[in-house]
Amino acid sequence: MDNRSIKKLEADLWESADLLRAGSKLTSNQYCMPVLGLLFLRYAYSRFKMVEEEILKDRPVRNGRQMPVDAKDFTAKSALYLPEMAQYNWLVNLPENVASLGLINVSGQTMGSLGEVVNNAMELVEQQSEQLTGVLPKSYTDFSDDLLAELLRIFNNNALDEVGGDVIGRIYEYFLNKFAKNIASDDGVFFTPKSLVKMIVNILEPTSGVLLDPACGSGGMFVQTGDFVNEAGLQANSSMTFYGQEKVEYNAQLCLMNMAVHGLTGVIRSGDEANSFYHDAHNLEGCCNYVMANPPFNVDKVKAESAANAGRLPFGVPKENKHKEIGNANYLWISYFYAYLNETGRAGFVMASSATDSQGSDKDIREKLVKTGHVDVIISVGNNFFYTKSLPCSLWFFDKGKVDEVKDKVLFIDARNYYTVVDRTLNEWSEWQLKNMNAIVWLYRGETEKYKVLLEEYKSALKEMIAEVGEDVLNAIMDDIFTDGLETAKKHLKTLREYAKKAVETCEKKEKKRLQAVWDEKIASVEEIVEVVKEAHWLYSKFGEGQYDNILGLCKIADIETIEGKGWSLTPGAYVGVAPAEDDGVDFAERMAEIHKELLALQDESNELMGIISQNMKEMGLV
Repeated sequence: MDNRSIKKLEADLWESADLLRAGSKLTSNQYCMPVLGLLFLRYAYSRFKMVEEEILKDRPVRNGRQMPVDAKDFTAKSALYLPEMAQYNWLVNLPENVASLGLINVSGQTMGSLGEVVNNAMELVEQQSEQLTGVLPKSYTDFSDDLLAELLRIFNNNALDEVGGDVIGRIYEYFLNKFAKNIASDDGVFFTPKSLVKMIVNILEPTSGVLLDPACGSGGMFVQTGDFVNEAGLQANSSMTFYGQEKVEYNAQLCLMNMAVHGLTGVIRSGDEANSFYHDAHNLEGCCNYVMANPPFNVDKVKAESAANAGRLPFGVPKENKHKEIGNANYLWISYFYAYLNETGRAGFVMASSATDSQGSDKDIREKLVKTGHVDVIISVGNNFFYTKSLPCSLWFFDKGKVDEVKDKVLFIDARNYYTVVDRTLNEWSEWQLKNMNAIVWLYRGETEKYKVLLEEYKSALKEMIAEVGEDVLNAIMDDIFTDGLETAKKHLKTLREYAKKAVETCEKKEKKRLQAVWDEKIASVEEIVEVVKEAHWLYSKFGEGQYDNILGLCKIADIETIEGKGWSLTPGAYVGVAPAEDDGVDFAERMAEIHKELLALQDESNELMGIISQNMKEMGLV
């Protein structure tokens, strides 16, 4: 199943599930956890069947019958065993009148509704996994049997059997993302947008060791790290040890489910003992290879004495107010992230933009921090990267194991104008934009081979995309991807759109809808090619074959002396300057002629509507 088909599957499943929510009396908040629980159960069943098939291949036969599988067989393969009454296929095929079956739950009571049966399935799953004990939702009696049966049917889509567990994990993330937009009213603290998470993971490049997220929310840092490590050819659960703290227990449950859906295990603490301001719940100060987090910004009223007693403040305690409280906890978080690192550890985290230049005791802490030589990269991020707020933010990176060439240097990147628009209120970095930003960091670190591999990746990806779309004329792009290829791709796209418009206008009326869909699909494929070529051109035009250079308005390497001269500011804009305005490639006279034509058409339409309204009013005797 290709990427476009998976995206359609994600959207179709969400639309079906959300229509049911809209038709019920449940809020998104009430609906979120149970729906994610069903997706988890569907994933667990998919994994169960796959492992069961492996076990049965070499299963011994006694008296002409193959020996049945049991929980021990699955434990041996680090897989979750599902008793029959927790298997998705069994649940989805139950008759309408569940009460007539006389089913008994884990407590020995008779079950009278489908909701009770699904609750029991969750209990049975928890009995098989210590990590999931008390985590899975058990509120399915809030649903009518009809609604719950329809949800079970939706997630029994046959396509999920074809795409396998990894894609079910992706669909789980998609649903979590969609729910985050609907639910998140508390500053979106439980969900960090994927492109920010991927940027952090890509720059830290985790391979093995201890990873801590002391504000772990729904576990995005763990999931993305798992993907990164697995793609590197390692086993995430063997290479990494995951630790998390999350004060809100609801979010910690989401985290554990999210990790389980992606086949990861970890130790997550929640509740008051996991309040990072007052507790190092895992006693990991100085022990972590990696720290990643998106902490809540600008938290106030943190008890200064309690925070000081909890330690992990190598640069001192931020100044308290007259109420003996710390009025802004940003530098508590920043200090924690540094303190948790071992002698070669790396940290990456999201932080309020104001923290790069805040004054008072914050500035004193920042000075001490910069003087360690361990501040590695600071990236400014533009507006609308979060679901519930439009404020900009910054990404900070520490590295206690920097190579000598950059030991006392910091790479500043201003990415506020580099992003892809998703919709009116949301921006993100595309996969290629993430790679390009990562490439700047590679060149700063002197890792030119990785940069060259990326150039080859652009070539191979475009070759494959062009072959798939079947437009031979696009092969001309391959002659010079990084320079003239962009203009070639744009010209072809423009020609294709014009041809499509004529073809649809001149075809028979009954064929218009079908033909439009065919052309739309082809145009979308070529648009995707244009976007990839554009990103290849963006990267190569700045760094060529792999030579780092300070680019006005984008990136600059500054030493500690330069940073001191800027009053210990870590705001990228203070260093990179302002990029010259770029020609957008639009012919002014041509565009003005198009606008004038559009205005005339709108004026004609307005006059026609006014005539209709006047005639209607006359017929009604109002004029």
